[in-house]
Amino acid sequence: MINIRAASTLRLFVPVRGRPAPEVKWGKAEGEIKETAQIDNTGSYASLVIENVDRFDSGKYTLTAENVSGVKSVFISVRVLDSPSPPTNFLIKEITKNSVTLTWEPPLLDGGSKIKHYIVEKRESTRKVYSTITTCNKMSCKVEPLPEGGIFFFRVLAENEYGVGLPAKTTEPIKISEKPQPPGKVSVVDVTRSTVTLSWEKPEHDGGSRISHYEVELAPKESDTWSVCASVKGLETVVSNLLKGEEYQFRVVAVNDKGKSDPRQLAQSVVAKDLVVEPSVRPKVSSYSVQVGYDLKIEVPIAGHPKPTITWTKDGAALKQTTRVNVTESAHHTILTIKDATREDGGMYSINVSSDLGSKDATIEVITLDKPGPPIGPVKFEDISAESITLNWETPSYTGGCPVSNYVVEKRDTTTTNWVVVSATVARTTLKVANLKTGAEYQFRVYAENRYGKSYAIDSEPVVAQYPFQEPDYMITFCLEASVNGKPIPTAQWFKGDVEVENSARAEIKNTDFKALLVVKDAIRVDGGQYSLVLTNVAGTKTIPFSVKVLDRPGPSEGPLTVSNVTEEKCSLSWLPPRHDGGATISHYVIQKRETSRLAWTVVSSDCGATMFKVTKLLKGNEYIFRVMAVNKYGVGEPLESAPVIMRNPFVPPGSPQELEITNITRDSMTVCWNRPETTGGSDIVGYIIEKRDRAGVRWTKCNKRRVTDLRFRVTGLTEDHEYEFRVSAENAAGMGQPSPPTLYFKACDPTFEPGCPSNVHVVDTTKDSISLAWHRPIYDGGCEIQGYAVEITKADEEEVRICAINKLGVGEPTEIQGIVKPMDKVDPPEMILDSELRKGIVVRAGG
Repeated sequence: MINIRAASTLRLFVPVRGRPAPEVKWGKAEGEIKETAQIDNTGSYASLVIENVDRFDSGKYTLTAENVSGVKSVFISVRVLDSPSPPTNFLIKEITKNSVTLTWEPPLLDGGSKIKHYIVEKRESTRKVYSTITTCNKMSCKVEPLPEGGIFFFRVLAENEYGVGLPAKTTEPIKISEKPQPPGKVSVVDVTRSTVTLSWEKPEHDGGSRISHYEVELAPKESDTWSVCASVKGLETVVSNLLKGEEYQFRVVAVNDKGKSDPRQLAQSVVAKDLVVEPSVRPKVSSYSVQVGYDLKIEVPIAGHPKPTITWTKDGAALKQTTRVNVTESAHHTILTIKDATREDGGMYSINVSSDLGSKDATIEVITLDKPGPPIGPVKFEDISAESITLNWETPSYTGGCPVSNYVVEKRDTTTTNWVVVSATVARTTLKVANLKTGAEYQFRVYAENRYGKSYAIDSEPVVAQYPFQEPDYMITFCLEASVNGKPIPTAQWFKGDVEVENSARAEIKNTDFKALLVVKDAIRVDGGQYSLVLTNVAGTKTIPFSVKVLDRPGPSEGPLTVSNVTEEKCSLSWLPPRHDGGATISHYVIQKRETSRLAWTVVSSDCGATMFKVTKLLKGNEYIFRVMAVNKYGVGEPLESAPVIMRNPFVPPGSPQELEITNITRDSMTVCWNRPETTGGSDIVGYIIEKRDRAGVRWTKCNKRRVTDLRFRVTGLTEDHEYEFRVSAENAAGMGQPSPPTLYFKACDPTFEPGCPSNVHVVDTTKDSISLAWHRPIYDGGCEIQGYAVEITKADEEEVRICAINKLGVGEPTEIQGIVKPMDKVDPPEMILDSELRKGIVVRAGG
């Protein structure tokens, strides 16, 4: 809030930045900025200077900066310290024969200071100077006494610490009378050759009694002879039997029980003749704009006498009126109202007005402002390479009633569901998307955007980031060959492991007497392993081993893919290395996941170096499938998938704590004790939450800020003499369990007990029928006031006496008098007590 004195200069300076340089605009809420204001806006700052400010410069100033990236607004509140503006709603509430009651409401602008009081003034209609009647703090004033029949103007002014403000005054003179005030404005509704239709407004004040009727008087032009031509109770009448072509004056008088008001005369005279006006329709503007979802009201002035017929059409067809779109008519306007405008309400509207005198037409365009429609597809691809793709599309068929400011382009790797913004400020209908991952498959989407928002998107077909040619395919064939010698010529057999190799489409055995040959075509990973050639004749058997290693991507990891330690947001995976490593060392594993409700896999880890992994940030209650792929230097191997698993804790929240007990009660604290819950929910209890509720309140409030692991907690900060109940909840890894049943209400106050025993009890005196005792208050009163004492005596040959103190909790411990007390007259030997001066001796003069 900026405070500034009236007649000073207001200077507002705001730094602005943005790229591209934003367009800056100043505004003022609920008003316009002064025309004399000096505004200086650049790409880096905005300034506003207003010289000689007054109360009307108060308010909230807005500064809006806009570029293709968005809109930003700031607000600056300014209060000008000045005298107040005029009071509002200044009305005459009541008029009697000797008084007027005035009412008003506070000024819209108080000048930045509290209103001290109001000044009420009056002026006779024959004078030019106002005189002060009174000052008052209320917003009404009864002015009396006033002369009956007097005519006055009144005004009221507000005053604050900066001075007297502007006045609110009556526009018409007020006659002090119990008769009505004159009727309001008199108007001509219609004129024919023999009639005039008049209407008028009610008087502002009826003089304190109901208006019984109105008298309409007429007089020929330039004549002072008035005659009553009509007496009606309503506010309109038809004066008939006029002479064609004659010119008349009219006036109206209001009548109540106390008499007649002063007349209100029609401003101009009227000629009795038929009015003939050709129909016309003249819209104020040729086009209207409305934002979708908002209301639109179009008032079109029309003229014509007799009243013409009005017809609306939209885009060449008759306008269909509904509860949302309808047409109404007044005396001089036809009104089209559209509520909650939709995109379909836009178009060309035509208005036809016609009568016997002719016909006229007018056309109005209604523009609906909304988010644009989607760009026109399909999204086309050009210049596809391993690192970039160029996209093309067409502008939307519907722009939303204003230009498309920019396009937003997003991309996603088809192995994920996450869309990433490529650019949000595309000005044209083409974009080159760079920095793509070679061989990855992408999908793109494009939005159109204008000042009212973003359209729906159009999605492209999936496309792979690669050059539009393929590397040549090739297949590997390997041969195992050995020379054969022996007599007789041996038989040759080929084995892979323990299984004899037979001729097939890919394995061909070409043995001769002196050579053994095995040819394996289109070798694949499983063709690797241990081969052996076995030669046999009657002299013996010879085995020659061959080791074949096929270099390829790894095979699938050995299963199963085990999912363990499952909670609602994480789990652990474990597996075994692949049986076939592809002839190269396994460098790492790629782990992926997908929800069973989706088809796309997302990467969990792309460089896992072990055969186990902990997966986190999963969604509670979702069902997932995981898969693992081994990687060597030749590529990514085949996947091993897990069984579906639902993310949920293997445990539940604990039960409620048991047997709550409240101890150590003081004026501001209590200790809550409890026992462990009967069930822990399958997970260790990590803490307890203690809550309290005041008997006077309705909400439970937490007592402990830190985690409580003990089975007791001292609650502090209680209010003395307030009553509290408590409850305790246990918490484990699954969350907080149900709270215990609440305790009874306990009052926060220091503890009280029965009082201690009186001290220093002794016998003061005895007689033959009485015993006089004395004692001191107990050292400990039990925490509350001592209400009295109980004296007890046992009657026997000899009496025993004891004394107890009493407070509101009961009787305390007794104190007994030592020894036996007997009621008897006390016998004391004579005793003389001499003053110390007497003991020294007394000297007396003779004759003294």
